[in-house]
Amino acid sequence: MSLPPFSKITDNITMIHLSGLDSNIYVVGKDTIVDTGTGFNFVRLYDLFKRMGADFDSIKTIINTHMHFDHVGGNKFFENAKVLAHELDAPHMEKGNPENTCASFFGGEMKPMSVDQKLKEGDLINGLKVIHTPGHTKGSICLYDEKNKILLSGDTIFADGVGRTDLPGGSEDDLEKSLERLATMDIAKILPGHGEPIMKDGKKQLEKIYENVSDIH
Repeated sequence: MSLPPFSKITDNITMIHLSGLDSNIYVVGKDTIVDTGTGFNFVRLYDLFKRMGADFDSIKTIINTHMHFDHVGGNKFFENAKVLAHELDAPHMEKGNPENTCASFFGGEMKPMSVDQKLKEGDLINGLKVIHTPGHTKGSICLYDEKNKILLSGDTIFADGVGRTDLPGGSEDDLEKSLERLATMDIAKILPGHGEPIMKDGKKQLEKIYENVSDIH
């Protein structure tokens, strides 16, 4: 199933799908964005913003779910925004490490970038609670909208499985523990870093994925 260029998830969240290389991008409210893609498709992203009636200059906060280039490469185009990332992934972004950020894997150039706020477990940003979910990277996070029972899951979990653990900072054991924790939460919708969102019965799907992972291990 091909994803539309953008779709309204709730009154407050719009999902943008640029390409197979780019992460899903989520615009939350009028001034917050979760992940920004590779940056390779900036012109298309700019056009989609216009079609959505949104404004690049209105984005004040970027929350990166982890340090990989396909999620952070577009940060540089939001000139008025502060960058937020977990304290364990932030140093690699600030150093512009091409291996740990997987920039070299995507054929991109990872220039050092400022991370204005290092996130920790439990931080609350514009109604989204930071859940530290290591496994894909050491500083991977999910963002939880408790009011609407929505989980923005980054590359921790997808509609049909979980994120890779064979990249720098990855850990199967850490991922399994993160999934075990997420499976206890009250989640209706899951908005992943790639692929289709889970629009209902998110908790059941998460429990199923956790059981499959734990059975393998």
